[in-house]
Amino acid sequence: MTSAAATPEQMLDLVRAAARHGDSELHAVLRTLPAPIYTTDASGVVTFSNDACIGFAGRTPAIGKDRWCVTWKLYGEDGAFLAHEDCPMAVAIREKREVRGAVAVAERPDGTRVMFTPYPTPLLDADGKIAGAVNILIDVTDARQAGELRAQAMRCRRLAHSVTDERAVDTLLLMASEYDAKARSLRAD
Repeated sequence: MTSAAATPEQMLDLVRAAARHGDSELHAVLRTLPAPIYTTDASGVVTFSNDACIGFAGRTPAIGKDRWCVTWKLYGEDGAFLAHEDCPMAVAIREKREVRGAVAVAERPDGTRVMFTPYPTPLLDADGKIAGAVNILIDVTDARQAGELRAQAMRCRRLAHSVTDERAVDTLLLMASEYDAKARSLRAD
């Protein structure tokens, strides 16, 4: 398995195995992974981030200073502000469990936003106590936009079947084709 083709869970398996051999081996593995990935200590202070985090977050994470997350600002999937201390990584550390299925929006210092799925995972020591945590951030912005565009294309087609005006039908079908083309261009099919 190459890290470029690995799923988030496969990458986490690599991380867990490397963590058993100490920080130097863990950081060596993390540097090779293509996804934005970072670690924290048991209190949530960021201890490492790979180069992909910089591009993802639009900033260089402050190692030893940032807490819970490498992003500048966070929002929930619904657009509501999400304080870092309430983010999935904070929940994973506080509750000593993996958090899966969350979607959040990171705002970069330049104002651009990226929708992502985090994979916060506690790292346990030999006694089962939290030694820290690792988080992989998977950008789902294009996939979400492509899904919305495909849904809009379907709405246009349904509407085209419910009207009798030929010009309106042609316009709606053209719009559906344009939505589909845009969705394909995002490569999220």
